[in-house]
Amino acid sequence: MTTLATPVALPTIAPPRNWKTPIVVTVLAAVTFLAFGVFGANETVRFAWSESNSAVQLSPTPVNSMVLGVVLGVIALAISGLAFWFAYRRHDIPFWIPLISGFTFLTGLVAWVGAGGTVPVVFLLTGAIGLSTAVVFGSLAGVIGERAGVTNIAIEGQLLGGAFISAVVASVTDSLILGLLAAMIVGALISMVLAGFSIKYLVDQVVVGVVLIALMSGLTNFFYSAVLSDNSQELNFPGTLPFLPIPLLSDIPVLGPVLFDQRATTYIMFLLVPIVWFVLFRTKVGLRIRALGEHPLAADTVGIKVNRWRFWTVTVAGLIAGLGGAALTLGSIGPFVRDMSAGQGFIALAAVILGRWNPFMAAAAALLFGFSRNFRIWAGQAGSTIPPDLIAMTPYLVTLIAVAVLVGRSVAPKAVGKPYVKG
Repeated sequence: MTTLATPVALPTIAPPRNWKTPIVVTVLAAVTFLAFGVFGANETVRFAWSESNSAVQLSPTPVNSMVLGVVLGVIALAISGLAFWFAYRRHDIPFWIPLISGFTFLTGLVAWVGAGGTVPVVFLLTGAIGLSTAVVFGSLAGVIGERAGVTNIAIEGQLLGGAFISAVVASVTDSLILGLLAAMIVGALISMVLAGFSIKYLVDQVVVGVVLIALMSGLTNFFYSAVLSDNSQELNFPGTLPFLPIPLLSDIPVLGPVLFDQRATTYIMFLLVPIVWFVLFRTKVGLRIRALGEHPLAADTVGIKVNRWRFWTVTVAGLIAGLGGAALTLGSIGPFVRDMSAGQGFIALAAVILGRWNPFMAAAAALLFGFSRNFRIWAGQAGSTIPPDLIAMTPYLVTLIAVAVLVGRSVAPKAVGKPYVKG
């Protein structure tokens, strides 16, 4: 009689401890506590919650900058202690820990810079949204493309192309709407080139993206110098989209002017973020798109034309990126300026990674970049003692810190950047 062997339980291997996030948030907490608190400016800073033309006027909130820095530092140190506890227990560190750490650091920094003066909260938040609009559009394009398995390095070129053509078309036709549509078409055409070379001809997607950026930079610079600079009044003076305050909602203190008194491009951004999330995670189309980026062979076996779906998905993403280019011109300053995207396409790619390929979180990462850019503007106007060159580094320094905190916690779609060849 044969007896069955008793199964032997295999020992479970504990995941390695990841100390990177706890160390980074502890460093931020220490800077908040020491630089902005203990050794900070012992002066009063006033947080202004309304502007002079606001329908509802709120009294500014005075607070001692040093005391605020100490309080925020203590909170941040407590949060960093939790981060070490989670790491020691080999648990995933919750997303809210680096979020709170970043918030306390930025608040302490703003109070430190504004010590002895007034911090215009509405200006900082409104400007952050305005300056991050193009990056949000770019990050949405990146999320869609990479969810489909295609790395869209060319977002920078799509922003440039959209900005250039929107300014020219709107100037020639005297129609801002046509300018927006032209930007979307150019963004889609650039995406078609990227998709065609990387999907059909199996050219490395990163190489194609870099070449497209160089191409768009060269083309826009050439036409700007050869055509626009001598005919700016006729070809590069499109005007800007008007602000569209929503009745009643725009009168809400703080949130009203920030969310409900914006340009059309910003309202479109507000709508696109939840729409892209819903399509990707709550519809059959989104399930197919995500299958392209995770397991294209499985998608093929159930009848999905992988390369065709990838091509048109990346093209749709290009429409959104082109709209981001229009936000740089028609949704901001109006005329096209040489190399006006200034690396925002690459920041959009960083936002995709920081946001873990989720539209909401990628948009939040882009807003962080917008806030840091607006902080740079305000710090210069406030007469900060921080060296101007250091202030100019703020947006990229904040992005670098955010990457240091969150990278390694983000897992990309498994098939992103890999061409699919049917065997």
